[in-house]
Amino acid sequence: MTSTVNEQKTEDELWLEFKKTKSPQLRDKFIRQYMPLVKHVAGKLNVGMPGSVDYDDLVGYGQFGLLDAINKYDPEKNVKFTTYAVTRIRGAILDELRSLDWVPRSVRQKAREIEDTIAGLEARLGRYPTDAEIAEAMGISEEDYYRTELKISGTSVLSLNDVWCSGDDSDKMSIGDVIEAPTSLNPDVIVEREEIRRVVVEAINELPEKEKMVLVLYYHEDLTFREIGKVLDVSESRVSQLHAKANLRLRAKLTNVRKGIM
Repeated sequence: MTSTVNEQKTEDELWLEFKKTKSPQLRDKFIRQYMPLVKHVAGKLNVGMPGSVDYDDLVGYGQFGLLDAINKYDPEKNVKFTTYAVTRIRGAILDELRSLDWVPRSVRQKAREIEDTIAGLEARLGRYPTDAEIAEAMGISEEDYYRTELKISGTSVLSLNDVWCSGDDSDKMSIGDVIEAPTSLNPDVIVEREEIRRVVVEAINELPEKEKMVLVLYYHEDLTFREIGKVLDVSESRVSQLHAKANLRLRAKLTNVRKGIM
């Protein structure tokens, strides 16, 4: 009887009911309904990762994020559940990957070195530096710089989803969130976040066109690197490299903002 009644209600009504009752039956229903979303997010994050990272493990980590999203979702804040849940699912997967520390330390250090170099050059030049300027500042050839970018491109998904602005646990925001759901911010915290959001959006708009397209297509249009490659008529590895380039530029920009340079 309960099942028949539930089927007659709209999803919004079911969410409001769950918010009040925390019904285990409704929780199970939402878990079954949104498991494909977990698999989708896990599949996107699995692209470009080393063979040691198992897709099924990512799905398992993402299930914890889905459960967290279901328990904390507030249907009265006018944010679609899928928009809210994607951030939670991705965050749960990335948190677990960070705890496993699967990125080689040498790669992590090199990414930080490039990011710091870009931040320093941008602060001095007042614009994004060219690849040649970055390579020169690092004392390496452009060819070596490109090779280094390719090495770190597989880790750029993690770093782009690092939290840059947070209040309590439910109000975390990453660069990826801004790109993916620019209208989903909680009105209660918009004032606190507006400056960081403005800087990120401004930084994205200043990116070279292909890098900007990769970010928008990946985070907002929900395409895979392979699909983006077909749109831009470039290889999947080139998309990964463009994604890494954009990531390094954005992180450098925010590093300068944090230091009060920009």
